Amino acid sequence: MTDPIADMLTRIKNALLARHKEVVIPHSKVKEAIAQILVKNNYVTEAKVVKRQPQSALVLTLGYEQKWPKITGVKRISKPGRRLYTPASRIPAALNGYGITIVSTSKGLLTDKQARQLNVGGELICQIW
Repeated sequence: MTDPIADMLTRIKNALLARHKEVVIPHSKVKEAIAQILVKNNYVTEAKVVKRQPQSALVLTLGYEQKWPKITGVKRISKPGRRLYTPASRIPAALNGYGITIVSTSKGLLTDKQARQLNVGGELICQIW
């Protein structure tokens, strides 16, 4: 697998389209940090790490309002073949501020609002709305 973050986003999107309550993703620290951002912003209900052999897994409990999923779209911005970096002043807002843009900065993974507040730029990971 060349892009594990895109795989994570695709698994989440497919699970939401199939109306699953949970999705299991192979664990990594970056994926766990993305999952924690999704929990903080109420896109996902819960994220927990399950120790398994040979690799531990990240189990996400997906969020729904009535019968509609809280996540309606995801977009991978920076890809392995084309990395995109931006200063804090030029971080794009997802869906005119209704979604979030996840940015990898020197202070860790942050949302677009947090990165602008701390005045740090970095690699644009993805947008979620």
